[in-house]
Amino acid sequence: MEKAQQTGPDGDGGAPAGAGPAGPGTALELLVHGVGGTSPEQMLDDPRTVRVTGDDVAAVFRRADDADAERNPGARRDGPVPEAYVWCNLTSGNGNGTRALWLLLLPFMVVNLAHWMRPSAHGRRRTVRLYGLLVRLTGLSLTVLLVAAACEVALDLTAWQCAGTPACAGRHSWLGFLSPDGGWWGAPGRRLALAALVPAALTGLLWFLSLRTWSAYESQQPLGGPEEDTGPTALSRPGFWYGRRLGARLRAAHTAAALLTVAAAVGSAAARYDREPGGPAVLAVLGVLLEAALAAGACAVVWVVCRRGRSERRLDGDADRRLVRGLPLAALTLLTASALYAGWERPGWESAGRLPGNVTFGALTLAQGLLVIVLAGVAHALHRTDPDRRAALRGLAGPAVAMLACALGGVMSGGVSQRMSDWLDGTRASIPGPPVLLTWQASVIPPLLLLLLIMCCWLARRAWQLARAERAAVAEEYRGETGDPGRTRRIASVRAMAALTDRGPRILAVTSAATLLLGAAALAGAAATGRTPSQAARDAHPVVHGAAQTAQALGSWLIGLGFVLLVTWGRRAYKDASARRTIGILWDVGTFWPRAAHPFAPPCYAERAVPDLTWRIATWTRTTGGRLVLSGHSQGSVLAAAAAWQLPPSVRARVALLTYGSPLERLYGRWFPAHFGPDALDALHRDVVCWRNLYRRTDPIGGPVRLPGDTGPDVDRPPLKDPLAYGRTPDHPLPAPILGHSDYQADPAFAEERRRLLARLRPEVPAPRRTGEPGPAA
Repeated sequence: MEKAQQTGPDGDGGAPAGAGPAGPGTALELLVHGVGGTSPEQMLDDPRTVRVTGDDVAAVFRRADDADAERNPGARRDGPVPEAYVWCNLTSGNGNGTRALWLLLLPFMVVNLAHWMRPSAHGRRRTVRLYGLLVRLTGLSLTVLLVAAACEVALDLTAWQCAGTPACAGRHSWLGFLSPDGGWWGAPGRRLALAALVPAALTGLLWFLSLRTWSAYESQQPLGGPEEDTGPTALSRPGFWYGRRLGARLRAAHTAAALLTVAAAVGSAAARYDREPGGPAVLAVLGVLLEAALAAGACAVVWVVCRRGRSERRLDGDADRRLVRGLPLAALTLLTASALYAGWERPGWESAGRLPGNVTFGALTLAQGLLVIVLAGVAHALHRTDPDRRAALRGLAGPAVAMLACALGGVMSGGVSQRMSDWLDGTRASIPGPPVLLTWQASVIPPLLLLLLIMCCWLARRAWQLARAERAAVAEEYRGETGDPGRTRRIASVRAMAALTDRGPRILAVTSAATLLLGAAALAGAAATGRTPSQAARDAHPVVHGAAQTAQALGSWLIGLGFVLLVTWGRRAYKDASARRTIGILWDVGTFWPRAAHPFAPPCYAERAVPDLTWRIATWTRTTGGRLVLSGHSQGSVLAAAAAWQLPPSVRARVALLTYGSPLERLYGRWFPAHFGPDALDALHRDVVCWRNLYRRTDPIGGPVRLPGDTGPDVDRPPLKDPLAYGRTPDHPLPAPILGHSDYQADPAFAEERRRLLARLRPEVPAPRRTGEPGPAA
C-alpha cells in the first residue's frame, strides 16, 4: 500500500490532478473497510491502484484506470467510480511493533469506553456532567494504581525489602551497592530516591506517548462550523472530534498525579521515621511541610479533573498552557524535593517490614468501589429519565465496564508485584512480600473463573438450543432443495453462534457484579485480619483452611500466569505481524472513541479518520456536483455514520449511505445509547437523502438498524441469504461458502441496492472550482 503511486495535489482534496468539473451524472462510491483492515487492491478488486490523497497512515485510493474518471466520464463503464479509504494503518495494519505495548494500557482503554456508555437523557445536563466527572475520577484512580504498583515493585520490594535484607540482597549481586553495608547508597532514604527513577520514567513514557499519539492521530481539525446543537447526538457537533483542550488538561493532571504518587512513596517513610520520639526536629517539620505540599498538589489535580469536561459545540483550540505546563512541573519539583528530603543522612535508620504507605492499595480499592456504585446510581437515574428498552443492562453498561477496568488494573498490579516478589525471594520467605490485600485479591480469582466457566457452559447450552431451533428455519428458507442434514446443521450452528452476541450484556452483568462483591470481600478480609487468607484461616475447620490455601496458591499462580501471558503476547506481537494484527483489531473496536476519561489510553483513530472522510466528501461534491454513495462495512459503517453527521446539510443532500455487516444498532446502539440510540439513528435517516442496510443472520457483528415508527423508506433490507445456495446449482456448481461477516459485495443484493441509492440521489450543478479553498463549513 505504501508503494502506491500518489496522484493529484492534496491542496483542495478534490479530484485528481487535471480533472475539471464533471458533468451532473458523475457518481462516486467511497468504500470504508472494517476491523482488521484490508489492502486497496482487495477493496477495489484491482492489482493496480493509485493514491488520490492522503499519506502512509490513512489515504484514499482508486484503480489506476479511474484516476482521471471525472475528466473523461465517457471512457468509463457503467456504475460509480469506486474509491477506497484505507485507515488500517491507524491500528491493526501498522507495522510498528511497539504498539503491542498498548496491551499494558488496556484498563485505561476500558474505562474510557465507560465514559461513552452513559444512557441517553434530555434536559439533565448536571446529571450528565456528574456521570462524566465520576468516570474521569475513576480513570484518575487507575493512573495512581498503575504508578503505585510500579512503586511497590521498585521502591518497596526491591529497594526497601530485598536490598535491606542481607539474605535477599546476597542472592542478587546487582543489589550489592544498595545493601546497608554497601556504602553511601545503603541508606534507606537514598535507596528509595534512586529506585524512584523507575516509576518516574514510566510516568514520563506515558506522558510522551500520549503527547506523541495526540499529534499523530487526534490533532486533525474537522470542517468546523457555528456553535449550535444540531441534533439528538453529540456526534453531529462541530467540536466532537477535536478534544484538544480536555486532552491536554487530563494529560497534565494524570502526569502530575503519577509524579505525586511517586513523591509520596519516597517521602512518606522518611517523614514517618522523623516523627518518632527523639527524631530530628528540623527534619520532622520539613516532613510535615512536604506532606502538606503533596496533599495540596493532590487537591489541585482533583480540581483540574473536576473543573471542565468536553467542549463539543465549537472547535475549542484553547491550550490552557499555564496549567498544562505548570501542574506537571510543580509535581516534578515536589518529587525532587521528596528525593532530597529522603536522602538526607539519618543515623540509625534501617528498613524493616513493608514500606509505610501500603494502605494505598486498600484506599484505592475502596475509592474505586464507591465510585462505581455512585456511577451506577447516576446511570440508573439517567436511564429512568429517558428509558431505552434496547440499552444494554438498562443503562448500567458504563458502570459495569468501569468495574471491569478497575478489576483489570488490580489484576495487573497484583500480577506484577507477585511475580517480582517471587523472583526476588522465591519461597525462602526472607522478605514480607507484597501487601496482604494483593494476596487476597489474587485469592478471589479462582471463584471468579469458576463463575465464568459456568457462564460459558450456559452459553454452550444456549447455542445448542438455538441451533436446534434454527434447523427448521433453514429448511424452510431453502425449501425445494435436496436435503442435507449435515449442511443444515452447519448453517443452523453458524446462525446460533452469531446470535450469542446478544447475550453479551448478561455475561458482563454477572461478571461485574461478582467482581464487585468478591473485591469487597477481599478488602474486608485484608482489613480485618491483616494476614493472608491461608494464615487467617489457620484455626478454622480443615476444609475451610484447605480451601483458603488452595485459593491463595491457585490465585497467585493464575495471576502470575496472566501477567506472563500478557508480556509474552506483547513480545510476540512485537516480532510477529499476524499477532500484532490481532491485537490491532482490539484497538479497532476499543479506540473509536476520543480519550475523554483517560489521556493515557490508546489513541482515538476516529479523530483522524472522521475528518479525513468529511473533508474528502465535502470537497469532492463541491468540486464536481456529483452524487456520492458512502459505503461502509462493519466498523467502517460506524465511521461512515460519524462522517455523515459531521457534513453540512448542503453536502448531505448529495450523499447516500450504504451499510453492511454494520454494528450501528446491534452493538453501538445498545452499548452507547446516548450517541447511537434510536433517536440518533432516526435523525441520521432523516439527515441523509437515503440509507440502506444489509445484514445476515449468520453475522455475529452486523444486524438490522430497527428504526422506530414511521420514518420514511425502510433502511433495512430483509436478511440476505447465507449461503447464497444450499446445494449445487447452475449458478453455483461448487458448494457456496457460509460468509458470515465477510464479503457482502459478493451478494447480488449489494449492487442492486447501490444502483437504487444512486437513482434516488439528485445531481446538482457543480460550484466554481477555487484552488486551495477548503470545503464548506459545517
